[in-house]
Amino acid sequence: MSASPLVRPFHREDRDQLTVLVNTHAAAVIPGASVSVNTVLSSLERCPEEYVTDPWVAERLTFVVEHERRIVAAAHLLRYRNDPDVDDSYRDTGHIAWFLHFPSEDTSEDASPEVPEPGAAHPGQAADLLMSACLAQLTRWHVRARLTDGQLPVPGLAGVPEQWPHVRVALERAGFVHTGHTEIMLIAAVSDLPSPGPAPLPGLTLHRTLGELGTRFTARLDGRPVAYVETGSTLERPERHARPGGIADLADLRLPEEPHPGLLPWLLGEIRQWLTLSGVDRVLAYADDETGTVDEVTGLTAYGFRELSRAARGWTHRAG
Repeated sequence: MSASPLVRPFHREDRDQLTVLVNTHAAAVIPGASVSVNTVLSSLERCPEEYVTDPWVAERLTFVVEHERRIVAAAHLLRYRNDPDVDDSYRDTGHIAWFLHFPSEDTSEDASPEVPEPGAAHPGQAADLLMSACLAQLTRWHVRARLTDGQLPVPGLAGVPEQWPHVRVALERAGFVHTGHTEIMLIAAVSDLPSPGPAPLPGLTLHRTLGELGTRFTARLDGRPVAYVETGSTLERPERHARPGGIADLADLRLPEEPHPGLLPWLLGEIRQWLTLSGVDRVLAYADDETGTVDEVTGLTAYGFRELSRAARGWTHRAG
């Protein structure tokens, strides 16, 4: 007879298995994605990247589900303060920052219904037990709204990607509704970007400066800025390194309404050269499917990028 899954608070000795759970989910979305045990542990205490919203957090709590000595599911919860300095959209809300569980046969396309043995864990039981514990905790916190958005401590990964149908099923079964947008993620090997070449227009020059989100490459025509792209090559902080190579992203891309056809490949060629010198081998880009940026970013598919995933961002719990 199999023991039933047990929901309990996270213990430090769970750290290795929790990291495996995080990394297996991440690697299903971004090839080779992984973070260190230290990164996972640190993220349970604070989120330094979220320098605006993280100080608004009043309480943090992590649950795990243990089944036959294996961590099969986990979730991280946040309660935001009900104070005037907290933005209205966060004030007095409870967030399931992320919710992960190993899929069971009921989420497989070729799954066949089976009757579990007496006392055995039925498909989806670990996820349902974990979700019940999460919702109960949010109730104890007396928050005005229950939200989730899948903010894993993995560079470039947020929301509920299409590669996690088991997570989406668990959220919907519990009463969460996708109320936000869908984010499109693209990826390219740096070596597949256009090769560096001469400027496509007379008087076109490139200037490298520090931008708001990373290193900015600005194209200037006769001294006037006409386009820029910012790369974030610090996605993988030193404590995150768990594989050789590195990953960066196009944190911001701005082109004129009717750009010269050679402008984007020329900029990407300069980006390729810079990222190669930086030891980066992969680069991500993003687009919101509800804004005009989708055409701009998906235009990158002509220059080495391909669509990697679509993630549902922003979920709200509808109490039954």
